Amino acid sequence: MPLVESSNYPSPWWLPGGHLQTIAPALLRRPRAVTTERERLELEDGDFLDLDWRREGRPKLAILSHGLEGSSRAIYIQAMAGALWKEGWDVLAWNCRSCSGEMNRLARFYHSGVSEDLHQVIDHALAVHPAEQIDLVGFSLGGNLTLKLLGELGANLPSRLHRAVTFSVPCDLASSSQRLESWLNRKLYMRRFIQPLLKKVESKRSHHPHIPEVDPRTRLETFKQFDDRYTAPLHGFRDAEDYWMRSSSRPWLHSIKLPTLLVQAANDPFLAEDCFPFQEARESESFYLEVTRGGGHVGFGSPWHHRNWAESRALEFLISGK
Repeated sequence: MPLVESSNYPSPWWLPGGHLQTIAPALLRRPRAVTTERERLELEDGDFLDLDWRREGRPKLAILSHGLEGSSRAIYIQAMAGALWKEGWDVLAWNCRSCSGEMNRLARFYHSGVSEDLHQVIDHALAVHPAEQIDLVGFSLGGNLTLKLLGELGANLPSRLHRAVTFSVPCDLASSSQRLESWLNRKLYMRRFIQPLLKKVESKRSHHPHIPEVDPRTRLETFKQFDDRYTAPLHGFRDAEDYWMRSSSRPWLHSIKLPTLLVQAANDPFLAEDCFPFQEARESESFYLEVTRGGGHVGFGSPWHHRNWAESRALEFLISGK
């Protein structure tokens, strides 16, 4: 039932194609920093998560989750934080392990399925913030974490959790990773992801020498190569395929009981056909899918607009549930 049959996203005619609609907002938007109060959350495993707040003890709180190699300071995170703050929410933008500007302590770092870290952030927010309503907003990898966690929780939800909105989610990691192996996607995006990940691996080796060395003679150019060599062994997976299968959120969508919206752009260069879960939305009472004609990957609008469509759509769903 909750399949949004028609979207009102106004794709900018002067910014054609998924690549331009992905790249232009990322390069040209300049939102004001909103979440500037940092808190370090110490974890039971000896590691930490850095949380960035904007809070006044308001009755509504939004928790924002960033994408791969993003952070709480990402353009799309701060733009969403600003929109929510202006409409009455306190905001918590959290950083995945190793993404806050300081390397995390353990040999592991973060990955697309580590929903337990988001769970710990939510539990902490419930303990320290008085909000009667807590909403979740996730982008790309952060959206996958959000959907996976909500599916894992099923009906066992904290009573103060209200609604969730996610954008541009690679909910089937295998097909998304394969889509990004195309020649153009490798040229435009893969180096941007792989190079900083390799730098993090090298940084970690000074404290964890058992981590395989980054050999410049072995060129890692795809997620499969990187995930086989690093992500899988560091996080307890057999190989890249095992990691993708166990970390994808799509198998969990049928278990979601919190009103949740997933917005995917039909021209998203990161997403393959298996990342558009039409059947799960048709069969769910709580999981909504909206597919826009344009928007690219975490783009959704003009880079010069003060508030882009994604921010307006998130507010609409969080307020009305539609």
